[in-house]
Amino acid sequence: MFETLSERFEGIFSRLRNRGRLTQADVDAVLREIRVALLEADVNLDVVKTFQGRVRDRCIGADLSQALSPAQQVVKIVNEELTAILGGAAFKFAYSSRPPTVVLLAGLQGSGKTTTAGKLAAWFKRQGRNPLLVGADLQRPAAVEQLRVLAGQAGVSMFSEPSDPVAVATRGLEEARRLGRDVLIVDTAGRLTIDTEMMDQVRQISGTLQSHYTFLVIDAMTGQDAVNTAQAFHETLDLDGVILTKLDGDSRGGAALSVKEVVGRPIAFASTGEKLADFDQFHPDRLAGRILGMGDMLTLIETAEREFDQEVATQTAERLMEGRMTLEDFLAQLQEIKKMGPLKGIIGMLPGVPKEVKDADIDDEQIVRVEAIIRSMTPAERARPEIIDGGRRLRIAKGSGRTPTDVNTLLKQFREMQKMMKSMGFAAPATRRAAKGGKGKKGKKGRSRPQARPMPSMSGIRELVGGPGAVGAKLPGLEELGKLADLGDLGKLRLPE
Repeated sequence: MFETLSERFEGIFSRLRNRGRLTQADVDAVLREIRVALLEADVNLDVVKTFQGRVRDRCIGADLSQALSPAQQVVKIVNEELTAILGGAAFKFAYSSRPPTVVLLAGLQGSGKTTTAGKLAAWFKRQGRNPLLVGADLQRPAAVEQLRVLAGQAGVSMFSEPSDPVAVATRGLEEARRLGRDVLIVDTAGRLTIDTEMMDQVRQISGTLQSHYTFLVIDAMTGQDAVNTAQAFHETLDLDGVILTKLDGDSRGGAALSVKEVVGRPIAFASTGEKLADFDQFHPDRLAGRILGMGDMLTLIETAEREFDQEVATQTAERLMEGRMTLEDFLAQLQEIKKMGPLKGIIGMLPGVPKEVKDADIDDEQIVRVEAIIRSMTPAERARPEIIDGGRRLRIAKGSGRTPTDVNTLLKQFREMQKMMKSMGFAAPATRRAAKGGKGKKGKKGRSRPQARPMPSMSGIRELVGGPGAVGAKLPGLEELGKLADLGDLGKLRLPE
């Protein structure tokens, strides 16, 4: 996401770090480079000029903080101004006091509007709402059937009928009230280009439903064309916000960085993948941080909270604290990590990741190969890897389609990880004494079950990352975990303290 722009900014700021003091000429030179980088990213020219002027005024006119170097000051100002042109704060969605809250989706054909309707319904359901989808796109063949399939995947209700779009929308509103649904999402028809018929139809539906929110769905990869489309729609409809699709495939970022300043409406939601779960509210501050290479730990944590099975995570944490993590536990953790999406995307959210690691060709199939080796083991072998001898190794290798050397490597790295976990002190001293057969202060008879040292919860990590003045949490042991999955340079990753 925005890889091209991120690389340009990284190069600009890396040259600043060796400067002890920045003159006005230095600031002008940096701003010229930033201007070129933004224009190459297909950002609107007026937006670039506005951004450049704001950064110059703050760099030259503001008092510099004694706590930061001049280079850090520039980065801080650029980060804040990037956040501002992206919208400043996340869109605040308010629900109607008289349900249902009506959400109307408009946009050109091919922008991902119908898929977005399904993703939006799934998002509302995660918020504890009960949405109803209405298929008012009777123009495109199979649009209604596509929405029906998406509704089934999201676990929500769907309504449509073969009449005209305005009648379908009206009947959909009546159906939502009859069923007691609190959110109504209406998918409207699009065209390949903006035309009078499409605009009139959307305007009639909006007027009939008196929609509370009208969102324009635009393809982030179309750059300035997306912004021009948003302007044209806004002249006809009073848009409340924009939904960006295919943001994960946009290496430049022109649409995202331009639409708020040009149209005057915020980006409300963003789609970052093909799955229904790859959709969430748009956070300008987080995206600005990712553009400048600061990572996005809060989104990473939220993804983990949403995708991880809490029971599996709790059981694994308990075993880890007691120093008895097995290959079965590690297999369960691999399954949870796979739910979070491609490893390259996860790494992109980590702050302080070296460029060579970000650009590395990370093979997600390596996790599949590790899984195959572990699944070829018996339950006893997973619980006690030390019983695996030469014959067992050969059988596991044949069963997984790997070589005995691969099995040896995995077992060796797992033993190293176990040693590392114990040396890091996850288990309380009493637990380790008990494992060695030693006596506590009360002796064998009076010894109570030792209490493991508590690990930070996900909510605790969230507070550490997102709290006042916090910039990140250090994840110990990433090197060994990276080696275990044979992911190479992942072991170099370190989050700033």
